[in-house]
Amino acid sequence: MLSVSEALRLEFAQSVVRGLSSDPRRLESRHIYDDHGSRLFEMICEQPEYYLTRAERGILLEAADEISRLTGSAALIEFGSGNSAKTRILLDAYTQRHGEVRYIPVDISDSILDQAKRELDKEVPMATVDSFHGSYEEAFHLFHSFSPMVFLFLGSNIGNLDQSEAAGFWTQVSESLSVGDFCLLGIDITEDPDTLHAAYNDEAGYSASFTKNIFARMNRDLGSSINVGALDHVTEYNAARNQVEIFARFNQPQQIEIESLEKVFQVNENELVMTEISRKFRVSEMVSYLHQFRLGVRQVFTSDAGNFALLLLERR
Repeated sequence: MLSVSEALRLEFAQSVVRGLSSDPRRLESRHIYDDHGSRLFEMICEQPEYYLTRAERGILLEAADEISRLTGSAALIEFGSGNSAKTRILLDAYTQRHGEVRYIPVDISDSILDQAKRELDKEVPMATVDSFHGSYEEAFHLFHSFSPMVFLFLGSNIGNLDQSEAAGFWTQVSESLSVGDFCLLGIDITEDPDTLHAAYNDEAGYSASFTKNIFARMNRDLGSSINVGALDHVTEYNAARNQVEIFARFNQPQQIEIESLEKVFQVNENELVMTEISRKFRVSEMVSYLHQFRLGVRQVFTSDAGNFALLLLERR
């Protein structure tokens, strides 16, 4: 039986083969988030250009107590938890209102999970933290075990899924939640192209390093022998789809090897490989869309600048 790390590496290899075999070529952004990628993303969140984290944190500071009142006492399960920095605001609110609370962070970076658990054990002693190291798909089985619960999907992580992926994701969410369970969803509602360009092209260069990290991980984990120094970070705002599209541009022809699956791909000079999308949303459209998955909106919380929203959803 494969260990968790071996299974994740195999899943990564299979995902890369699918992505490089597609036309146009695209890699799944979730695989950027190994330990190094997770640390890079934490640095992105601290950059002045990256408004999303500040906006969401501001909403939580204002609304955490009301959210804890509306849901009642419940376990919190968070996908893509990272360092759980913003979630501490919610944990404080739940422990103050309800006493002890159980928190299950889910992430593919075990070092980030370990760090977050150590810090939370000290800072929020009334929260019992049970980390889960693995993918989203592997974690859905937890939902029924911890009901009544609140599923946390913050940071506009939903924006990294295209329409087809999102439909599959929400189907799993709907099937896994029990009636009366909740979901707290963060969505980016910014549409200004200049603001978006700055957010994904920070002057410090962390966004560029983040994009290149999936190729560096391919070298580390898959023996791909990519010249990462010959890659450029490129972003485009697709107004028709209301999404930021992020690519790596190859400045020279390269061969990409996937040793474990005995695959070799030729990438041409100036070819773009998409590494990530970040979809932007309108609240009314998202509310209508989620109804088909039996998720009704209890309350919407919007940032002061009107650039981010938290939707408190209840499984009907």
